[in-house]
Amino acid sequence: MRTIQAKPLTADAFRQYGTFWSAVDGEGYGLGGGFFTFYPDRIAVSSEKRIGFSTLKVSKPEKYIVEELEYHKTTWEMFMPLNDDAVLHVAPKSGGDVVTELTEAFIVPKGTMVKLDAAVWHLAAMPVNVEELQSLIVLPEGTYMNDCTKVALNDEQKFEIVI
Repeated sequence: MRTIQAKPLTADAFRQYGTFWSAVDGEGYGLGGGFFTFYPDRIAVSSEKRIGFSTLKVSKPEKYIVEELEYHKTTWEMFMPLNDDAVLHVAPKSGGDVVTELTEAFIVPKGTMVKLDAAVWHLAAMPVNVEELQSLIVLPEGTYMNDCTKVALNDEQKFEIVI
């Protein structure tokens, strides 16, 4: 089975998959004064549908073996790990062809909002340290029912992520 080394999340390495912003660090110029600082529009998305805010809980696996993937043909997806750093695997847009040989894995720091572009292969991010990762998921309402292609990987396509 092929292994993939998880690496730090950087703008250059992640550019082909989407964008991210640390909601905890509050980087860049902020508006405000006195008792608050507001960091507006760090990640912006468009949607013709209502936006849903959901939670996802993922148990820590014994080994980070990936056996299935998903992508959304026309929809972006955002997630933010809330209680731990997370391991996120992604593969480039491929017109629906499974391209696990191009998969990369990133360590997403707790409190970092990640926006995946439409058609990027992924699946649920997994916890690095805790037994159960809790993440905020942001998608146009109903995406999981009407724009989600999930694929089970064959033995040659499966891979293990090493932290």
